[in-house]
Amino acid sequence: MQVTRVRIGALGFALLAGVCAPVGSASAAPAAPSPTVEERRLDLAVPREILERSGFDGVAPRFARELAHARSYAQARRAAVREGSALWRRAVDRAQGRGPAGGDLSRDDDRPLYWARLAMTREARTWEPEFRLEEARRAALIEVVERTSRGQTDVRLPAGKGLRRVVVTGFDPFTLDRDIRISNPSGATALALDGTVIRTPRGPARVETVVFPVRWRDFADGTVERALRPYLRTADLFTTVSQGRVGRFDVERTNGAWRGGFPDNETVGSTGTVPVTDPASQPQWTTTTLPYRAITAAVTGRFPVYDNTTVTEVPAGGTEPVVRPDGPTPGSAARAGGGGDYLSNEVAYRATLLRDRLGLRDTLPGGHVHTPVLQFGAGNTDPATGTVSDPEFVRNRLDIIAQLRAILAMALRN
Repeated sequence: MQVTRVRIGALGFALLAGVCAPVGSASAAPAAPSPTVEERRLDLAVPREILERSGFDGVAPRFARELAHARSYAQARRAAVREGSALWRRAVDRAQGRGPAGGDLSRDDDRPLYWARLAMTREARTWEPEFRLEEARRAALIEVVERTSRGQTDVRLPAGKGLRRVVVTGFDPFTLDRDIRISNPSGATALALDGTVIRTPRGPARVETVVFPVRWRDFADGTVERALRPYLRTADLFTTVSQGRVGRFDVERTNGAWRGGFPDNETVGSTGTVPVTDPASQPQWTTTTLPYRAITAAVTGRFPVYDNTTVTEVPAGGTEPVVRPDGPTPGSAARAGGGGDYLSNEVAYRATLLRDRLGLRDTLPGGHVHTPVLQFGAGNTDPATGTVSDPEFVRNRLDIIAQLRAILAMALRN
């Protein structure tokens, strides 16, 4: 599916939405926009249960009260920074066993953070303050909630020698219209590892993490580069992480500059070359600099780990896509990297391209790791009748988190 995005100004948006002010009322405040596709899923039973069983159901109401008391945009922004940051820290603390669990949902669960964030952005999106709030300022307020609650303003890489620095990224749950119960082990891993220290024979390493949305538009707007650029020059290793194939980890050797159009969490697809700054210098392929041979040779957990070299390309001079098990051929055009043609591939492509454009390709190990698909237990696979969690589901997620940590430890040994 190919979707063409058209950007329109505030007046165009108002005309399309049918909310253009009448003549003589140009100063009237713009109406609050409707909730997004993602935010509307909050009204379903499963998100409500996840929030209640984790104690995160009070996050958005508290934020709504703070917005209601705001008498200026500056006050509202301070509330967004405070509450967004608090949500991230609360999710990390819960995942790492600090403070109350807030309910009977497993602490390693990433879903309370996802649904609580959406509840906060819905409050900001539909808020009708007593003062005039322009469309751009409302969008900026929502962006503050997004960035702070994803850990993107909380990265604290230590300075000096003696402690190495690692940056890890994860993703929100996705394909929620297929199964609203879905959890993403990459997001759970980000919560479990943020601020932790991995001990290796070469010394300790501090891990800092961030989480990205599953939305094409955010990637086109540069969310990956904004989040990672300040830290890659001082990092000693980075890896982007996402959920991939059933029953296996993959270290993706090659990333491609192509979007395949699969719908994102807003049910929007995007097809074409990955949009980046300076497209004239954009390569079709980027490659991992993680020590993939050492990682795949080691025993890091119960799931096998593969060095995945397969890509899909249009060969130089050709017109049709061809699958190449051993990587791209010279002059070819990308149609899928090892990680496919969705946002997993794109986060890897963007992060490794940023590494290369910063001149760090020969000095900074970095790339992408795909985790196994997080599966529910036998008898709990039907979204219509299944429960939001079960013992095998929790065990699978904990095992994936532990093995990803072991993979990082192995990478840091080399």
